[in-house]
Amino acid sequence: MLLDKKIPFTYILSKVRVELVYILLIGIVVNYITREFVNIVPAIPIVIPTFMGTAISVVLSFKLSQSYDRWWEARKIWGSIVNDSRNLVLQLLAFVEGEHQQLISRIALRQIAWCYSLGHSLRGLNALTDLQSYIDEDELEKLRLHQNKPLGLIKRHVEDIRELKEKGLVDTYSYVQINRTIVSLTNSMGMAERIKSTIFPVTYRLFLHIIIYVFIITLSIALRNLESYIEIPLLVVVAVFFFLLERTATHLQDPFSNKPTDTAMTAIATNIEINIRQLLNLGNVPEPHRPDGFYLC
Repeated sequence: MLLDKKIPFTYILSKVRVELVYILLIGIVVNYITREFVNIVPAIPIVIPTFMGTAISVVLSFKLSQSYDRWWEARKIWGSIVNDSRNLVLQLLAFVEGEHQQLISRIALRQIAWCYSLGHSLRGLNALTDLQSYIDEDELEKLRLHQNKPLGLIKRHVEDIRELKEKGLVDTYSYVQINRTIVSLTNSMGMAERIKSTIFPVTYRLFLHIIIYVFIITLSIALRNLESYIEIPLLVVVAVFFFLLERTATHLQDPFSNKPTDTAMTAIATNIEINIRQLLNLGNVPEPHRPDGFYLC
């Protein structure tokens, strides 16, 4: 997640470096053709590229809006995960008798593991990374058999809660309340996985790029009377703005892509761990996750 800090110019430039090369080539080639073949290349009124630029702006505005909606939905999902993780531990503390602190701690640590595992899974990383600090080796071995590792951890939650019910350590009302919290966690996981697996059609971005390049060509022809040292930089500036907006929308539409613009899942999971450890007085409370320069992962 990008922070309210100065973003390095090199980072911004790196997002459009390929398009920048194409724009320069297009500008130089079209400028040469319009000057060498002035009687062959027809003049284009400036109103045509103006109309095309307006149309591109509308399409980009729509894409930015839709992309931000996806990014904001992802952030709300992780906000729900924070709330449900706290609720799960508080319910265990309230409903389960004090002498069963070890069992409560086991479920709570597993919930921490689930948060980290879900974040790694959504980013396409190894979902079992560093989980040995929260669950024992036997449980870790069983978890390796699951294709969906976070779902395997939820399954272990369900088994432990059912054991509490069978032993009479929680009443029916408490069991239902805890189960609702686990169901809510599962729903949040499913919603995050839906965003991860549903992407914008590739043709949407392809056609938008083609239209921007056509716009640059027509604008270059329309500005044929300008000197090349004015025309080409002007083309570059206008096109770079369009491509930067398009790339921003593309990054926002993938909030679990392991990029600086994605949801700060590691930082959120670390805050959940801090909260849970302090609620249970477990010790070894980690420090809040620090930003990596201009973004928080």
